[in-house]
Amino acid sequence: MWTAEIPAFLPLAIAAVLALVTRGWLRSAIMLLAPVLGGLHLLSVDPGVVVHIQILDLELTPYRVDRLSLIFGYLFHLGAFIAVLFALQVRDSMQHCAALLYVASAIGAVFAGDLLSLFVFWEVMGLSSAFLVWAGRGPGSAEAGIRYLLFQILSGVLLMAGALWHWVNTGDLSFNEIGLAGGASWLLFLAFGIKAGFPLLHNWITDGYPASTPTGTVFLCMFTTKAAVYALARGFPGAEPLVYIGMVMACFPIFYAVIENDLRRVLAYSMINQLGFMVCGIGVGTALALNGAVGHAFNDVLFKGLLMMSMGAVLYMTDRINGSDLGGLYKSMPKTTVLCMIGAASISAFPLFNGFVSKSMVMSALVNEGYHGVWLAMLFAAAGVFHHAGIKIPYFAFFHHDSGIRTQEAPLNMLLAMAVAAVLCIAIGSQPQLLYQLLPYDYDYSPYDVTHVLTQTQLLFFSALAFVWLNTRGMYPPELRSTNIDIEWLWRRLLPSAALRISSRLAAARDGLLELLSPALRPEFWANRKLLQLTLSRQWPTGSMVLWVAVFLAVMLFSGLFVKGA
Repeated sequence: MWTAEIPAFLPLAIAAVLALVTRGWLRSAIMLLAPVLGGLHLLSVDPGVVVHIQILDLELTPYRVDRLSLIFGYLFHLGAFIAVLFALQVRDSMQHCAALLYVASAIGAVFAGDLLSLFVFWEVMGLSSAFLVWAGRGPGSAEAGIRYLLFQILSGVLLMAGALWHWVNTGDLSFNEIGLAGGASWLLFLAFGIKAGFPLLHNWITDGYPASTPTGTVFLCMFTTKAAVYALARGFPGAEPLVYIGMVMACFPIFYAVIENDLRRVLAYSMINQLGFMVCGIGVGTALALNGAVGHAFNDVLFKGLLMMSMGAVLYMTDRINGSDLGGLYKSMPKTTVLCMIGAASISAFPLFNGFVSKSMVMSALVNEGYHGVWLAMLFAAAGVFHHAGIKIPYFAFFHHDSGIRTQEAPLNMLLAMAVAAVLCIAIGSQPQLLYQLLPYDYDYSPYDVTHVLTQTQLLFFSALAFVWLNTRGMYPPELRSTNIDIEWLWRRLLPSAALRISSRLAAARDGLLELLSPALRPEFWANRKLLQLTLSRQWPTGSMVLWVAVFLAVMLFSGLFVKGA
């Protein structure tokens, strides 16, 4: 039917516009209905629907439905409903509009059938999500939002450059399996890797997410990185470097998360850890591994969203989020405490919770394909996530020492959103076929055999024993009352200071050159300088950007002509 060709992102995009012009219960109803109606529409769409449009000599595919895109479409509509329900009490039109546009662009990205359409949604996704960081309006939110946006723009520039290069080489913009062969593919690989949180390129997650609002962080944790996982699964399945990249992603955040004081920042590191399992599974590339990666992305939206919501509720009710300032909240927020513990059990992959039924698929695939060393590293990563997310988050927020904070339970809409996610975590964990029947590749797998259950249970038991022993002996790493930065030192300290030094030296050289040449060239120079300022609107950053864009386009044009001429 023609209705099957209606793009899946359209209901959320319309709701984003309506969120600006409506208020009160009407806006809340529109925001809740948009993901519901969009999800119901998507349930009626079968794989194989393709929409083509012709622009000059380019045939684009802005909407393509297959089993891989469908599961992410279901996931994003479900995540949108939960996040919107959690944010209903917010009275900020800009934040609501940005959140819904962000969701719409993420849905558009996973159904884009060509690289140019993907680029459009990719950029809208980055820009709209940056507004959720700025909406925090707290100390450092503006700077964090700018740093966040720079990474999103960099990813988009690399995506566009890789797409153009790929088009010059092949004459095709279709977004299918690309593989790591040639410069264009590496640019696309890096573009997806930035938004997937690759090592050294991950700081927009740990920097931007904690700077957002209590509700904005819930949206942020659900969509960008999962869209990147989709893009990697679509373009680079079986790319072996992803196995080792994923291994590093899963392991290194553990060391920072255990000493981090900001509990939302702990969860940001935990997100990178969980992304490592997904990236590793994509790198293995078998049907079991890819199903495990996609299934774990689905489950991560639920259990990471649940943990982010529980910490958002704590922040909303107490205006505090550092572990050193919290504790004893189980007395005031018992329902939030129970829901948080369900999320903690799920992310730790306890049997009968959803993290177990997807993480075990990736681990089994590693063993099946002979990656025994990587399997051991991922086993360490699985134990680590239990320490910093499974134990540390609920323990320091709700138990530990009594901080003396007495507040009220979270608002009803927040509790309902957390309850929906918690029920799904338990339902999928106890009935994994609910998830398995949606996965993109046919593979018969049962997570509840003796080996899987015993291995995971023993791992969790000894991890808990280690935590108790370290904590009772005072050896568990204390939270540092500061912002712990890793490779962020490069972006926050080294590069800015180097840029200032270079800028000051260039300015001194310019002044010296002007003084030397001023007798002969001053009238002409100032006339040309005035013309240049008028042309570039008297803004050095704008003029610099225009200059570099012109240089980039010239290089691309020259390279294209050179390749065609060859």
